[in-house]
Amino acid sequence: MIHRCIPVRDGLTSLLLTVLLVLFLASFSQAAVTSSNSARALLQKARRCTKDLYRSEAKKKYRHNWERCIGKYERVYKGFPGTAEAAEAIFAGGRLWTGLRGYSGRGSDIERAISLYRELVERYKDHDLADDAQYRLGEIFYRYKKDPMQAYVEFLKVELNFPNGDARPQASEMLDELEVVLGKKRVVKEDKVKKKKLTLVKDIRHWSTPTYTRVVVDLEDQVKYRDHLLKKDPELGKPRRLFVDLHNAWISKDIESTIPIKDGLLRRARAAQYNKKTVRVVLDIDNMERYKIFHLYDPFRIVIDVQGEDRKPIGRVAAKQPPEGKRTEKDTEEGISLAKQLGLGVRRVIIDAGHGGGDPGAIGRGGLKEKDVMLKLAKLVAKKVRKELKCEAILTRSSDVFLPLEKRTAIANVQKADLFISLHTNAHKDRSVHGVETYFLNIALDEDAMNLAARENATSRKNISDLQMILNDLMLNTKINESCRLAEFVQRGLVKALRRRYKRVTDRGVRQGPFYVLIGAEMPAILVEVGYITNGTEDKRLKSDTYLNRAASGIVKGIDLYIKDMELAYKGG
Repeated sequence: MIHRCIPVRDGLTSLLLTVLLVLFLASFSQAAVTSSNSARALLQKARRCTKDLYRSEAKKKYRHNWERCIGKYERVYKGFPGTAEAAEAIFAGGRLWTGLRGYSGRGSDIERAISLYRELVERYKDHDLADDAQYRLGEIFYRYKKDPMQAYVEFLKVELNFPNGDARPQASEMLDELEVVLGKKRVVKEDKVKKKKLTLVKDIRHWSTPTYTRVVVDLEDQVKYRDHLLKKDPELGKPRRLFVDLHNAWISKDIESTIPIKDGLLRRARAAQYNKKTVRVVLDIDNMERYKIFHLYDPFRIVIDVQGEDRKPIGRVAAKQPPEGKRTEKDTEEGISLAKQLGLGVRRVIIDAGHGGGDPGAIGRGGLKEKDVMLKLAKLVAKKVRKELKCEAILTRSSDVFLPLEKRTAIANVQKADLFISLHTNAHKDRSVHGVETYFLNIALDEDAMNLAARENATSRKNISDLQMILNDLMLNTKINESCRLAEFVQRGLVKALRRRYKRVTDRGVRQGPFYVLIGAEMPAILVEVGYITNGTEDKRLKSDTYLNRAASGIVKGIDLYIKDMELAYKGG
């Protein structure tokens, strides 16, 4: 029997198709509503994250807080493309990357902002924020990339592509200003141009103890500055005051203008617009022995170090010791070092793992990141310092977080450390270059040291040259000789420990250079480069726990030799 399909009546078919279509549309509509609700919910979470971030000056100083909020916006525009919420998330993400760049000084952050704004302008050109995104592109090229010609083009696009947008009046003003900058227009209000040339004071940070305070003033660009010290005025009830005038600068009302410190050394720090072109930063002082001021680059910031009473110099004044004959066998069994018994001062060692967070440091051919290797090494060194030297070991960072270079030294000073050891891997364009070397703070004497300092400081060779001109003043109270001796012992211990296990370990010696992370340290401070991550052989070694453990043992052995050498000096040997 041949089976044939029995035709269904046309009316029944039509009815069935209609029902299916209605059900499909209802389902699609419900899915769309659910999707929209999900996008809005995620967007609200991202907005709350941003609100909390902007409310806290402390949170804004750490990269991971910015990246957490950025990630929340990213989930919106990647998870719900084409929606209004996606456009809002892209715009907010661009703002956060721009804000982060103000703290990090990284060009890659501003490039991400540019990418997001471009995406918004191209994919969501009918959204209300499209003209604002185009305007932000002009701002970025003018303020951050210092490219007035490209900025002019970006602002012109606002007028041409978004004639009815609310950003058009502002864009028109910027075009007028840029025509002056580019020499295309002669007539413009003079005070308007001058105002735009002033440099913004972005933030004021501080770390403090009763005997030491570091204040850092973050600026949008370089400025000239001058310091003044005023005597105490009992009649007016005013304490001693140190003030620093920043020329051609202005301060936002959003910045906390008065920062109470009250640590016995400083009462408070204040900042205000002294006149139209000058911002004055004032430190009210209760007790000060000396101070020093210097600046760092990329981003430009001014560092003010204030010291209270002089600390007891290492190896000269002993702490109170038990009477002769009162030391017990238990003391010896517990491994209490002679250095500690004599009170020579090496009780606390700060171990600084280079880079971190959004700053990966040097990267090997296989993707190995300096920040990860150095954190692992720092933890090994800390463990051995505690176990073998019976000293306290403090890490500047114990996780993958970003720390400004000036904060690392401040941590050491605030903690009243006796030694500061900063750990790094080296890099070179010539992949055959290899070896280990140890640095102390001084003027760089060779090309490699200059290049390394520029890379570790995340700045240019020109800025390193400028820094070397002021190093003589900065190092008047720095323990250069002690740092050099510490570097020699650590380099010797490191090379010896590695050569016991590995062939071709090149001793590149003790060298000197202008490293930001060592500037202002109140104790012997060194920077150790434990290998070249760009060299194939050493890149593989740096991935090895055995190599890192050997390196840690060598560094700690060097510290031990330094302590014993101080004991001999103390005893007159």
